[in-house]
Amino acid sequence: QVQLAESGGGLVQAGGSLRLSCAASGLTFSRYAMGWFRQAPGKEREFVAVIKWSGRNTYYADSVKGRFTISRENAKNTVYLQMNSLKPEDTAVYYCAADLDGLHSYSYEYDYWGQGTQVTVSS
Repeated sequence: QVQLAESGGGLVQAGGSLRLSCAASGLTFSRYAMGWFRQAPGKEREFVAVIKWSGRNTYYADSVKGRFTISRENAKNTVYLQMNSLKPEDTAVYYCAADLDGLHSYSYEYDYWGQGTQVTVSS
């Protein structure tokens, strides 16, 4: 069965950095675009970033552009989210997701989801 396991979340001060990882199993990882989403308390889940199966194409939400970088290592079945210059408004549970069809930003287009990892940014 497909499993996506996020790690790397935690508590960080504003202006700091964190690197999230998502390890995938049970699917042909190199065929899937991989996305990151986040959900803050009382808010809907929102798109953060996505990377194509090849790693050559990426797309970011405006709110994180220039601060976050998505990357992947297909040999390790892992996708990463490097988060720099973190702000309190980045506080959320971060989820990785797998999408067979392409660079999508809507959550309903994703086929598989992880359980999430908490990121808390203090001011």
